[in-house]
This record gives sequence, C-alpha cells and structure tokens, in this order.
Amino acid sequence: MTIKKIADILNSVSKAVILPHVNPDGDCIGSAFAMQLVLERLGKEAVVVLEDHIPKTYEFLNGTFVQYKDFSDYMDINCVICVDCGDEGRLGERIALLEKGDISINIDHHISNTKFAKYNYIDTNAAATAEMIYDLLHELGVEIDKEIAENLYVAISTDTGSFRYSNTTSKTHSIISELISTGIDIAEISRRVFDTFSLKKLKFIEYAIGRIELYEKGTIAIIPIGNKVIRDIGIGTDEIDGLSALPRTIEGVEVGVVLMEKEPEHIKVSLRSNQYVDVSEIAFSFGGGGHIRASG
Repeated sequence: MTIKKIADILNSVSKAVILPHVNPDGDCIGSAFAMQLVLERLGKEAVVVLEDHIPKTYEFLNGTFVQYKDFSDYMDINCVICVDCGDEGRLGERIALLEKGDISINIDHHISNTKFAKYNYIDTNAAATAEMIYDLLHELGVEIDKEIAENLYVAISTDTGSFRYSNTTSKTHSIISELISTGIDIAEISRRVFDTFSLKKLKFIEYAIGRIELYEKGTIAIIPIGNKVIRDIGIGTDEIDGLSALPRTIEGVEVGVVLMEKEPEHIKVSLRSNQYVDVSEIAFSFGGGGHIRASG
C-alpha cells in the first residue's frame, strides 16, 4: 500500500480510533500521539485507546488517551488505525474494534508484520514507526509543530537506542534535524526518557545483573527473572521492559536474552543481538516476531 493511498484514505475519514500495541513502548506511544495530532490538525476526531496505562516515562508527551474499558463510543467510528503493531494478537481485547470501523489501517515497520488490516502501510526499512508517521504527515500537508515534533523525537530516539542501533540511517538524522528545528528541548526530553529511574528500577537492575548467565563461550547472555522477585520489588511492567538491552552490553556477547516470568508458566522472552544473529527468526519460530536485532 502506497503512502499516497493511505493519505487519501485519512483525508476521507471523519473519526478515527488509534490503537497502539499492548505494553506500549516509546515508538508506539509517540507514533500514536503524533498520528492523533496530525488528524486533529486536519479537522478530524481522533482518540488513542489503550489497554494498559501509559508508561510513566512517557506521561509528559502531547496527546490524550482513554482506557479500553472506559471506551464505548463504537457506533460512528469509520476508521481504526493500528500503529507499531506487528500482528492482531498485540491488540489484546481491543481487536474487537477492528470490526467496528469501515476502514482499518496498519502502520508498522516490523519485518514480522502479518498485514492484518484492510490497508497495510509497512516499511521494514524505517528505523521506527514514527519515521513513517513523519512521511505521512508531509504527504498530508500537515506542518510539524513542537507538539508533534516532541512525540516523533521520543519515538525515534527510543527505537534507535538514542541513535546507537544499526537501524539508524542518514534519513533518521535528517528527520531529527527537522524536529529539533521546531525548538523542542532535546536535553530535557533525554533526561526524562533515558536518565531518570525510580529507586525500585535501580534495585531491580542490580538484581538482574547478579542473575546473568553466560553460554557458548560467552557469546550468549541470559537473565532469568522470576515472578516472585517482580512482586517483591514492586516494580511496574513499563519499567521492566527496558531491561532487555542489558545482557548484550557485555563484552564478547552477541545475543542477550531476558526471560521474564509475567505469571506462573507464562514467560516473556526478549531477544537482542549485536552484529550477525537474526533474532527475529528465533522469535518467529516460537510464534513471536520483531526485528533482526530486537525481537520477542
């Protein structure tokens, strides 16, 4: 599906529901809020519907949302937009909303995307879904203001690991340059997103470091975390998710794995690699997905 076709469809709608994936990360929330603001600038009604609470780290972003349990205005929705969501399962209970609108749009950059919507705008070369939102708003003729820019900056900077990951391209930096030119305070954004931790999270990281196990001559690092520890420390799910990049930072490690017991016999596996292992293949073989260097 071409970007022009998606833009034409969005120009034709009057009310849209935007669905980030469950356990939303920075790219997911930033892209959803940016999409919401773009549609509002075009005179449309747009609401972001979450199944979870927004992670505390991103509470400062520009956008509004409602919880799915509190959302009942189904009848006059004519467009449902899923952002940064690789498959229907990542919508959780909100999958029911896909059937409520006349139009469903899937905007995503994951290589494992299942193209589950009526209209699928997928770009696996994009560093973040936010890069696709950036292209889309230009196609729609929407000017980037500070509110939109801040959302896009957070989205792109988090999905590229502050522009350190291999998915960062010259286009990424070109986009960031334009976002900065709007006057956003990138030092304050970075402090909030990357340099602010709760004491509970630091204690959790301390525990996790002590649990690191090395395999295959030190090329694989695994951190197993039991559900009891999560409950005892009292840390929130949104603070746990940032742990996945930790084991691959060890010298000599190619693949880092975090095994997180969400509940008894229900384990979330996060996979990260540095240079040559395609962890998306591993994740896909177990019904998961993601990117070449970051999957689950």
